[in-house]
Amino acid sequence: MAGRALTLDLHSLEVRSGGDFPRIFNTIPKGRPEALIVLEDPVIFNHRAPIVEFAARARLPAIYALREFVEIGGLMSYGYDLSDVSRRGAAIVDKILKGAKPADLPVEQPTKFELVINLKTAKALGLAIPPSLLLQADEVIQ
Repeated sequence: MAGRALTLDLHSLEVRSGGDFPRIFNTIPKGRPEALIVLEDPVIFNHRAPIVEFAARARLPAIYALREFVEIGGLMSYGYDLSDVSRRGAAIVDKILKGAKPADLPVEQPTKFELVINLKTAKALGLAIPPSLLLQADEVIQ
């Protein structure tokens, strides 16, 4: 397991609905985490504001799967470009509407990934982001 190889103690918390967040927000601090990784999921995406606010209150550095979290105050994200995926999906729908058979179209996966860093949030958390990481970022929010 990657966590053990890196001497990390990883804990996973499942979210099935928006009603799970109060329990999750009460559970996380008890484990005294040093950071938070938030994966992409429709329920999580729809509750991004309270998640970002929780991470800020708990003073937890967090990385998210989508830039939309960073745009509202999250620390950083690394994941696929949602706009690019949507455009590519629309092109597939266009082909189908023009008569292409869905079974004949190739399965596509995201090809454009982006790293977004929010320096204002980093400063609020007392974190110094290495210049080498800032140079690799697709966008740095001041």
